[in-house]
Amino acid sequence: MSDAPWLDDDEMDAWLALVGVLLRLGPALDSQAQRDAGMTHFDYQVLAMLSEAPERTLAMSELAHRVNASLSRLSHVVKKLELRGWIVRRPSPTSRRVTECTLTPSGYDVLVDAAPGHVRAVRQLVFDGLTPEQVRQLTAIASTMRSNLDESDLGTLDG
Repeated sequence: MSDAPWLDDDEMDAWLALVGVLLRLGPALDSQAQRDAGMTHFDYQVLAMLSEAPERTLAMSELAHRVNASLSRLSHVVKKLELRGWIVRRPSPTSRRVTECTLTPSGYDVLVDAAPGHVRAVRQLVFDGLTPEQVRQLTAIASTMRSNLDESDLGTLDG
């Protein structure tokens, strides 16, 4: 127990601040998305990533990477979104082993309607009060933490 790399006071303050963000931000964004658009924040992210892709289509593995999820979690959500008519899945024309997801026109319309509320919530909860330099620092910090998660066997994202 004595060989553990204990946090110093500054690291502990930073850690507790981050834990507070992690525990509160997701539920706050979920609440906004449910209230305003009848979907979860994760649903919104899936639709948003597809909307930015060429032809609004991505391979499931690429979509999973972009939304920071396992394929199993993504498959469950995509099935739900398919039932709502917002996404369609089909085998890739170039590889039978690849499944592609495409955002439907009605899914795009839902996303367009949901986007203003989402952006307002993100701005209020994350960016209001930050300077441009702090935004750049947040990008650098979050990118480093994401890399640490990607490289760690402890960083599985099966939420």
